Amino acid sequence: MPFWACEVKRKNLCGGGDMKLGWIGAGSLGKAMLERLLGEGWKPLVWNRTPEKLKDLKVEKASCPEEVLRESEVVALCLHDSSAVREVLERLVGKGLHGKILVDFTTNHFEEVVSFHEMVSHAEGSYLESPVLGSVIPASRGELTILVSGEEGPFRRVQPLLECLGRKIFFFSEPGKASRFKLVNNLVLGGFLAVLSEAVALAEELGFDRSETLEVLENGAGRSLVLSAKKAKFLNEDFSPHFSVKNMLKDLDYLSEMARKAGKPLPIISEIRELYRSAFRRDPEKDFLLVWKVLREL
Repeated sequence: MPFWACEVKRKNLCGGGDMKLGWIGAGSLGKAMLERLLGEGWKPLVWNRTPEKLKDLKVEKASCPEEVLRESEVVALCLHDSSAVREVLERLVGKGLHGKILVDFTTNHFEEVVSFHEMVSHAEGSYLESPVLGSVIPASRGELTILVSGEEGPFRRVQPLLECLGRKIFFFSEPGKASRFKLVNNLVLGGFLAVLSEAVALAEELGFDRSETLEVLENGAGRSLVLSAKKAKFLNEDFSPHFSVKNMLKDLDYLSEMARKAGKPLPIISEIRELYRSAFRRDPEKDFLLVWKVLREL
């Protein structure tokens, strides 16, 4: 089954059934996904490098990744980057992964992720790279799009988990393909928000009311999931992170390296990446809407 996609139909997806679920990583996205699962009756065992981020989650907390592995059949990872994933995997594979399934929601480096498949397979486990499209709000509603690469058997086993978190799931058997698609998606995401931000900044300079501008764009060329998700943030100048500048820049760096190795120039996104680099220098932890502030001040 090289390619398969489905719209999720909400029925009998909740509670996890007999699945013993472990979870590693509770950043902004990971925490929103956990809250979704908790609200639907799942009872994951959770570890996070910074325990304070778990203080307002009513979850059973593990003392280390090894405990999560020992007590779980399925272990989900939602980490910042491939370096963090490799660090955790190196700890886990040393304990043996026989019969275990690792579901990695991290947006990974396009080459590193292929080696993760190999690492887990050599330890007799199954690895599913499962990057998601969408950030905190769709995660909290179970409306993510999930891209999955790996073996079909483990994929079928964890489908109830994926269907509780996502509204649409794409499955590819080829290792690395899901991650490459995620990076292509984020080319569009980062580029679209930058162009939208430039349009709003120009309209403001021309004396247009911001709310009026957004209303017009929402009913014209700007109509999109991106504007729908960011409209309130534009209006309120709210830069609290749904998807941080740090994460966007990391993904665009991965993307640029992938394009370079493919011999494909990316002149448009290369310029936009520098705008995000400027936003990163201001505050890497703010929402990537911070690129709007950069453009307003040019």
